[in-house]
Amino acid sequence: MLAIAACLVGFTAAAGAEPLTTSGIGVASCEKLAKDMKPEDGFSNTANALIFYWVQGYMSAANMALLEGDSQFVDLSLMDEKKLLPLIYDFCKNNPDKKPISVIDKLIDDTDKVEGKWKSGTIPWAADD
Repeated sequence: MLAIAACLVGFTAAAGAEPLTTSGIGVASCEKLAKDMKPEDGFSNTANALIFYWVQGYMSAANMALLEGDSQFVDLSLMDEKKLLPLIYDFCKNNPDKKPISVIDKLIDDTDKVEGKWKSGTIPWAADD
């Protein structure tokens, strides 16, 4: 009976949680991430791989929004592990109270954009029905 009550409390807590727009390792604690990352180990380090692949997805989604907004995007071919892993590691090491998403948002803002051939309103889930 106690186990059932614990499960019900768990479901209630999850149902009452605040909605999220972003989740994953990119919104984790920089303090913990800096301890786990070792940029020089590349993808053989699990934390490196997790944050890199999270950033790829996050930046891809940002590019969709950028393209939809003003037909520009960040060239992700320039965002390899040799650039991103040290950037995130250094940021997190120097800002343990922050989250890696902060440095990625700044990178997106500061990076020169490429002009894309994109017609606004062509993303099916963004178009008005």
